[in-house]
Amino acid sequence: MRTLNYQLKQLCKNNRDGSYGTQAMRSRMLSLMANQLYELGYRQMQAKSLKPKHIVALTQLWEQQGLSTGTRKNRLSTLRWWAAKVNKQNVVARDNDHYGLARRQYVTNASRVTTINEKQLDRIKDPYTRLSLRLQQAFGLRREEAIKFQPGYAVKENHLQLKSSWCKGGRARIVPISTDGQRELLDEVQAFAKGGSLIPPDLKYVQQLRRYEGQTRQAGLRKLHGLRHGYAQRRFEEITGFACRTQGGPISKDLTPAQRALNEKARATISAELGHTRKNITAVYLGR
Repeated sequence: MRTLNYQLKQLCKNNRDGSYGTQAMRSRMLSLMANQLYELGYRQMQAKSLKPKHIVALTQLWEQQGLSTGTRKNRLSTLRWWAAKVNKQNVVARDNDHYGLARRQYVTNASRVTTINEKQLDRIKDPYTRLSLRLQQAFGLRREEAIKFQPGYAVKENHLQLKSSWCKGGRARIVPISTDGQRELLDEVQAFAKGGSLIPPDLKYVQQLRRYEGQTRQAGLRKLHGLRHGYAQRRFEEITGFACRTQGGPISKDLTPAQRALNEKARATISAELGHTRKNITAVYLGR
């Protein structure tokens, strides 16, 4: 293994920031960057020798490769993490505009919902992955939460209790059980898991994560974050009695005072159920 690859691997091993999924993604990104720097001619690099010229070389390469703005911003965030861990924070510009990245538009009134039907689920051969996907769709869970899900711990009388170790940022949360369909799914998950989780007893989380990724890729399932959008939009209508903006609902100025109050309540509730700390983030899911 090359020196830079090894040192970055050790940096990740000794600094376990974020969820397991975040750590795994960061490690893969850093390994890719080390390989790209080597191919760009930086053959003797070490983790502590990171300089502005290396950042510029990488960002120019990613632009040439036609990577999306979002992907390049995520990689710059990883570079900032690397720089911070070797006490070279000033190596990476704080403003992404410095690298010619356009500002990303997060809010749109177009729906980004993803749904999975029975035919698509039938393409998933691993029963653990299939149930995780169904939990994501029914409760708006993140991928890691749905894979680590332990029904014996999580399922309460009228809500799910999610462990902090499953959740992004270590923020435990509660998600209500509000429909008969959700209860039927949870009964099925409990019967299948037999006191365990949705990770097979002989596998670790990262191994099941790779299986999940492989299974969904082979089944042609993409943009699965859209399952959370679907949950948010369904919950909005459950709480308010009318559709959100991304589902063709009324714009803010057309809401009655009573509807405006329901709108505010729904957004605060859904933000908490999705595990976000800011109510405004719901505009990404619900529109404005």
